[in-house]
Amino acid sequence: MKTWLKNNLVRIALVLILLIGLFFIVAPTMVEKGQNGVINLQPHIASEEAQALHDTLTVVDLHADSLLFGRDLVHESQNGHVDFPRMRGAGAALQAFTIVTKSPAGQNYEENATAAADNITLLAMVNLWPVSSWGSLAERALYQARMLHRFDRLDENFRIIKNVAELDALLEDRKSNPDLVGGFLGIEGLHCLEGDFENLQIMIDAGFRMMSATHFFDNELGGSAHGQSGEGLTEFGRQVFTAMEEQNILIDIAHVSPAMIDDLLELTTKPMVVSHTGVKATCDSPRNLSDEHIKAIAAKGGLIAIGMWDGAVCGTDIDATIDAMRHVTDLVGADYVALGSDFDGAVTTPFDITGFPIITQKLLEADFTEEEIRKIMGENTIRVLRETLPKE
Repeated sequence: MKTWLKNNLVRIALVLILLIGLFFIVAPTMVEKGQNGVINLQPHIASEEAQALHDTLTVVDLHADSLLFGRDLVHESQNGHVDFPRMRGAGAALQAFTIVTKSPAGQNYEENATAAADNITLLAMVNLWPVSSWGSLAERALYQARMLHRFDRLDENFRIIKNVAELDALLEDRKSNPDLVGGFLGIEGLHCLEGDFENLQIMIDAGFRMMSATHFFDNELGGSAHGQSGEGLTEFGRQVFTAMEEQNILIDIAHVSPAMIDDLLELTTKPMVVSHTGVKATCDSPRNLSDEHIKAIAAKGGLIAIGMWDGAVCGTDIDATIDAMRHVTDLVGADYVALGSDFDGAVTTPFDITGFPIITQKLLEADFTEEEIRKIMGENTIRVLRETLPKE
């Protein structure tokens, strides 16, 4: 009887171990499939004229949360929106890899409580992130940065860009090696500083070169467009952004309250970006920009990077994105428009990154000039990076 019981306990234990193992293999893929959808699957074939033009462009996108889901970016996946092979297929030169460290339960565009339960904790556990990251927002940011650096070591044709010299070298080397692609690190919400100013330098040392104050809730730096306070910069926020500008870190004002946009426009001297957004004129949402703010951001040489999902552009096809780009262009000129897809940001998009040639085609069809298309698809972002990043 004891031998029978012992043998069956061993079998039960082995089955439990197998089931747990299968859960951690299958669950991350299931979670991502439910979060990052595409309406139109590959292949994405542009017109002959559009593809010919697209092949000559420097394509840069300012927002993708691909590191959040633990996917191996070195190898092509059928899940999500971005990896290095698909960047090459899209003719993309450079991608901002932005990190998320907290997402409130019941997340919405209207109002979110700071203390709401956090969805990212469970995601970190499912994806087997280090235990230290389960309770620390700073550790979550640093772990995702280490992930991108690991992918950098594994793929000889991928480079992390941290300064203008590295950016220029990437663009020059792509002339002889079109398989070469680059990425730079951004932070979506500086709650990951955990209210500690010293953590800012730790993030900069980890390679982060673009940072936004808030995400979907208010934090120690000030109010979110989706928070409860509606306030502008706090004194801590002023301290952080003054230091960021001094150290040549690109300021992202996506998701911040209108009052904080005003405060940052007054506080800073360099161009800022809205890394993924829509505009109120074509999609009236709390997360989107008024014409007044579009003009003010453009007046300082900044960028409005238009997103590719319904919540930003009030449409599920790429035409809605083009409409928003047309509005900004008509209002302030094409020099201030950029790509801000929000790929892998728990959104459904018309296509994954391999569909970028379709954007070129749609811009042509909407009577944008070749010069305007070159600027929108990447040259504007290159200009701002050269003006804001450390020189070397």
